[in-house]
Amino acid sequence: MKTIAVIGASLAGLHAALALREHGYDGRLVIVGEEHHRPYDRPPLSKEFLTGALTAERLRLADAEEIAGLDADWLLGTRAEGLDPPTRTVTLSNGRTLAADGVVLATGAAPRTLPGEPLDGVHTLRTLDDAVALREHLGRGQVRVVVIGAGFIGAEVASSCATLGHNVTVVEAAEQPLLPQLGARMAAFCADLHTDHGVTLLTGTGVTALHPARRPRGTPVCAAAGTQEGRRRIGWVELSDGRFLPADVVVVGIGVRPATDWLAGSGIPLDDGVVCDAGGMTAVPGVVAVGDVARSAGRRAEHWTSAMETAAVAARNLLAGTTVETYSGLPYFWSDQYGIRIQLAGRRGSGDTVRVVEGSPEDRSFLAVYEREGTTTAVLAANRPRPFLRARRELARAGGLAAV
Repeated sequence: MKTIAVIGASLAGLHAALALREHGYDGRLVIVGEEHHRPYDRPPLSKEFLTGALTAERLRLADAEEIAGLDADWLLGTRAEGLDPPTRTVTLSNGRTLAADGVVLATGAAPRTLPGEPLDGVHTLRTLDDAVALREHLGRGQVRVVVIGAGFIGAEVASSCATLGHNVTVVEAAEQPLLPQLGARMAAFCADLHTDHGVTLLTGTGVTALHPARRPRGTPVCAAAGTQEGRRRIGWVELSDGRFLPADVVVVGIGVRPATDWLAGSGIPLDDGVVCDAGGMTAVPGVVAVGDVARSAGRRAEHWTSAMETAAVAARNLLAGTTVETYSGLPYFWSDQYGIRIQLAGRRGSGDTVRVVEGSPEDRSFLAVYEREGTTTAVLAANRPRPFLRARRELARAGGLAAV
């Protein structure tokens, strides 16, 4: 291969590029990124960056020496708009085309949004620019924050906003936060974390609409203090049960969708992501998928660790021209909420039972295992990093199912 194009200047895209060089690829390497930033670490955006504990410079995933060592052409602020699989030619938003012998799809995912009029003060949180905009709003003094969705991102944002002294309400459509991921007992633990820290948690209700605040009569929309030009400010969140919540800032955290719109009609198999095998290889020769956008064995792994590891595997397979290595890593996720680190590894099923083996949820420090027919399927910990690491390793050695 003389030219390889990595589409997505993400964690997965960066590690795919690094792996290509490590495996001896010395041809032209082009990295296309829709954002203007070089790859950066996303998990701190909802935590340390939002609270001001980390600067943007400290989010960088590669230093100047590593960037130079890649010897790559960076096309930042450039969006991929189409792919012709037979020729592996990428159409770019600047009107150019990029022909390559190999293509790495690493476009990640985009946050889901709510329908309706765009309002100033309504945010999603996926990119550095998103986090900068949200932090600017939060820096205007104490505000009323409504977080829609109590998943990991929503919970982390709520935690950060509470730490900053804001009045925070979390709205969750399910009966408990993180119920599908953790089950009822451990979801109740996460609910208690919110209320322990003065955050109002409203569950079992959705959001019907977002409504603007009423402006003083005669004030032009674009001249209203602190608003984006041409946008009205958020004022109210209407819930499906008929209640209205006052809001100065709204954060929508209702999940993500794979960034595959630009591949529609290309012939690349799509099904809630780019369909690929366990080695990242798609049905199109010379095209691999990595990170959040890749769907293998019927699932996508939206996790930091798997983004790195799948990228390394797919890079090797791309160079080999066939699947010579597969990825079978254990799903792993962590979340920092209200000063407590929650860690989850494994594949919990809806019928699994949970057993606390160390500590207790009431003390906000414990290790628990999920079990199915005498085997452990997943491990969960709160502020127990060393016991969790041991349990995670045991589960990984057992191939994801460990004997009790």
